[in-house]
Formats: sequence, structure tokens, C-alpha cells
Amino acid sequence: MADGAASGAGVAGLPMPEAGVDLTPGARRLVQVNGRVRPGEVVVIVTDPTMGRYADAVAGAAREAEAAVTVCMIPMRDQDGQEPPPPVARAMAEAAVIFSPVRISITHTRAMRAALEAGARVCMMTAYTDAIMTSPALLETDFEAQADVCRRLGAAFTAGESVRLTSPRGTDLRFGIEGRVANVLTNIPEPGELAPVPDIEVNVVPVTGSAEGTLIFDASVPYLGIGILEGPITCTVRGGVIVEMTGGAQAEFLREHLESFGDPHCFNVAELGVGLNPNARLTGEMLEDEGVMGTIHIGIGTSHTLGGEIVAPMHYDLLMWEPTIAVDGRVVQRDRQVLA
Repeated sequence: MADGAASGAGVAGLPMPEAGVDLTPGARRLVQVNGRVRPGEVVVIVTDPTMGRYADAVAGAAREAEAAVTVCMIPMRDQDGQEPPPPVARAMAEAAVIFSPVRISITHTRAMRAALEAGARVCMMTAYTDAIMTSPALLETDFEAQADVCRRLGAAFTAGESVRLTSPRGTDLRFGIEGRVANVLTNIPEPGELAPVPDIEVNVVPVTGSAEGTLIFDASVPYLGIGILEGPITCTVRGGVIVEMTGGAQAEFLREHLESFGDPHCFNVAELGVGLNPNARLTGEMLEDEGVMGTIHIGIGTSHTLGGEIVAPMHYDLLMWEPTIAVDGRVVQRDRQVLA
């Protein structure tokens, strides 16, 4: 699980809003179902100059719910993880619920960590688009029903010692998870929890250095404008690190981008994430793609924010179709079916 800037065809690379799109139903779902905002609760909405439409829609829905609403407009961040201004950080620390419609992520910041430690429930809206705001993944999903599925799979990961991941394309990867605690993202967060709505997922961090085998990605890379894959990306993994990445132009672009950081941690196998939103569709947009049932994603780069040890200058997720996941030799996920 991660979040970053969206790609698109709008001015300066930003997605163009769709004419006449009604954002109200999506905003009400975010407030009523995901945030579970109650009368009198302090709601803080952090946004930037490119995402005001989404902030306004959520603010209106929160006021309908009789919450005490503050909208904080911050300057555009230069990069993911850049801290919001101190007055905004203080407002976040006093919030019961936070919504974050921003173009560049503020999720992995000290300000967000402090807000979570103070008990905030956080609905992340990084790089939201009209398509996400009106998607069945948000509007039609029974998040409560999926929560039990998430917890069962999360318990299997947390109790396990080893994972084998395979796919029809030829993926065959093994890694350790002993001592790791799964991250269960139901999208109906409790106090102190994040929700990357509508990306329902469960993820776990491999023991550092333990991953060995082959990964073949055939779904999407919803970062850097890559989106839905035109052909497979094949990765060889040794000692927990991708040592070879081959494929077409998209694979070459991604590899060259990762190499440009000059940090070998960019190739660290940081996460196995399982998509669990039955209404999510593969679109090339991160917050929907990573929740698609019948896919998994492998995060590369930073693992620290998910419970690992590696800190890198980025974290991107690469998706594949039709996974089979075995924990300690027992199949817990096959394609769209959770067997845990």
C-alpha cells in the first residue's frame, strides 16, 4: 500500500475534471460510511489548490452530518511525505476524522503519525479523480461485509512464518513473514487507523532479505503515468532485492527511473498486498487498482511505514492477476477467493 501523484491528461499533467460530474454521492459515502462522522465531531480536511472540488464536496457532506468542519488549504508539496505547515499539523492532531484530498501524499509524515497517535480516523484521498469519486468501488461496496474477509486473511499472515506466491504467468516467489504483523485496511477505520478509500487490502512486509524467486507483473503499475501494462514486466529477486527487470518500454522506463535515485533500497521487495474490493476495476489509478479482487501487488522500496526496516526515497506497487498465496504451505488466497 502506498500513495503518490496521479497521472493524467490535464493542464500540467493533472487529470481534467469531467463536465457535470456530481461529487455529492461519493462525498456522502466517504463521510457517512467510511469516516462514520458523527454530530459534533471535529473533522479536518487537508487539501491543496488542485483538489478543492473534492475538499468542498466532502466538507459539504460533513456539515450535513453536523460535524465541526475545518478545511486547511496547504501549498502544493514538492514530494510525497513533505510535512504540512505547523498550524495544519496542530489542527490534524485535534481532529476526530481527517480527509486528505491532496495531489501529493502527506500520509507518511510526522503530522499524520501524531494525528493517528491522538486517535484520528483518517480517510486518505491522495490524487483523487472524478472516476474514483464516482466509482462502484466507493459507491456500491459493502465495506462492513469485506471487513471480516480482511481480518481473516490478516490473521493468517500475522500467524504465519513463510509465504509462497505463484501466478499463471509464471510468478514463483518465496519469503519469510515470521514476526510480521499484517496491515488490515478495511476502509472503515477505527481511531488511530488509516483508510486508503476505496483500496480495501491486506498487506504484509517480507522479512528483510528473505524474498527469492521470480515476479511477473501483468496488470498495472499505477505510478509515474505507467498505468495499465501493455506487456508483462519480469523481475528476478535474490536476497530480497530485484536484481533484474525486463520487459517492454514500460519496464525499461520503470527500471531507469528506479536507478536514477542511486539507492539500491529502491529495488527492495517491501510488501505483498492483496486487493479485496469486489467492485474495484483496473483503471491505472492507484487508489482503485490496488483494491481490485483477483490481483496482488508487490510494493518495492520503503517498507518502514508498513512495519519493516528499509527506508528508501520511494514506494511503488506493481500488480499482477490471478494470484495463489500459500502461508506455511496452506493456500489462503486463490484468484478472487480468500480461503483463510
